[in-house]
Amino acid sequence: MSFTVALVGRPNVGKSTLFNRLAGKKLALVDDTPGVTRDWRSAPARVGGLSFTVVDTAGLEDVTDDSLEARMRRQTERALERADVALFIVDARSGITPLDRHFAALLRKSKTPVILVANKAEGKVGMTGLYEAFELGLGDPLALSAEHGEGMADLVEALLPYAPPEPEAVEKAAALAKGEGEEELPVGDQPETDEERARPIQIAIVGRPNVGKSTLLNALIGEERVLTGPEAGMTRDAISVDWEWRGRKFRLVDTAGMRRRARVDAKVEKLAVADALRVVRMAQVVLLVVDANQILDKQDLTIARTVVEEGRALVIALNKWDAVDDRAMALRQVEDKLQAALAQIKGVEVVTISALQGKKLDTLLDSILSTYGQWNRRIPTAQLNRWIEGVLDHHPPPLVEGRRVKIRYATQVKTRPPTVALFVNKPLDLPESYQRYLIAHLRETFDLPGVPVRLLLRKQKNPYADD
Repeated sequence: MSFTVALVGRPNVGKSTLFNRLAGKKLALVDDTPGVTRDWRSAPARVGGLSFTVVDTAGLEDVTDDSLEARMRRQTERALERADVALFIVDARSGITPLDRHFAALLRKSKTPVILVANKAEGKVGMTGLYEAFELGLGDPLALSAEHGEGMADLVEALLPYAPPEPEAVEKAAALAKGEGEEELPVGDQPETDEERARPIQIAIVGRPNVGKSTLLNALIGEERVLTGPEAGMTRDAISVDWEWRGRKFRLVDTAGMRRRARVDAKVEKLAVADALRVVRMAQVVLLVVDANQILDKQDLTIARTVVEEGRALVIALNKWDAVDDRAMALRQVEDKLQAALAQIKGVEVVTISALQGKKLDTLLDSILSTYGQWNRRIPTAQLNRWIEGVLDHHPPPLVEGRRVKIRYATQVKTRPPTVALFVNKPLDLPESYQRYLIAHLRETFDLPGVPVRLLLRKQKNPYADD
């Protein structure tokens, strides 16, 4: 087994910067504003030949009530309990603060081993804080600069005693780190192989602020993994959680609420929304969570259109369904709005749920698996060509300047989403209205509801023409 390293410390000491450095990619939001990170998040890391899981946590605050800061602290304490070793990070430029001393005293009593790290120690400015760190009673501090990558060799040496002795574990963790975020192999006509089924399905949970995205993630995995509360905009970082249901692996990613662009002013919120859009592009299935009392407003439909344009599979969860009075009317509104605004993906799965009460979550997951299967569909070329022949017999393309565009044959060139290439003699002359008709007919014929279907026009090369 690989080992886990938790990054802890007061706000704004550079935990997220070090997290990104160790992970090798910019996964965590970084800003000068204290308290940007709220939920703990993990990622595979590989530094100096050492592989491990690194966990970024919220800044420690000296509060124990029911406030947001106190809930953030409890999340950090849970992450600390699960770690094999903790890096207690202090700001060498600011020096040691009373809050650093307070939490150093708590960490000395913790069962988790602690390595003291003096971050921002580059240059002479950080030397004073580095010397002050000796008074914390956590051993010799490591001088580090997460932003510039200085002192990483010393950090690796300090972590070596906590690495598992088996070389197989190191190789396994390194493979995981290398494979995260890579494009999955396309699924062919045959059922998924064992290797393909072993890959987690990437699910992005998106929606407007305060619709219950984090509550839904917690309900699915059965623990309070991410912070929830009445405050809008609770989630900032995209939090990834690996989970298994009925033998199928999932990677659930909770994202920040996406408001209309005109209402997004704060820099941190802009970074959070950009991170959410990045998650959508990396996802396979996007779960759009909608407040059932404010059904599919303009922003919900904007998010849905973005998902479709990115070619992702879409499932809509109507959350807080237990609070809806006229449910028949609500469902009619959903159907009408989808028909008017998202006719290009007719048949989107819509599931009514209550994340708070844990109702119909199995139905939601069944819909996700069904939509994922449609998104992976590959149609044999022979069937596609029989389909296109039937279409041309019943509804040929319209005349363009007195001549008809000739469609030679069709073949599926990729999955995720299903993409069909049509070979025609004059691709530029085939009207868009006829292309939409072909997509709609293709979706209906081969039962592809709720997923984007793309049509590519290709000109067939004349074998007798000179190159």
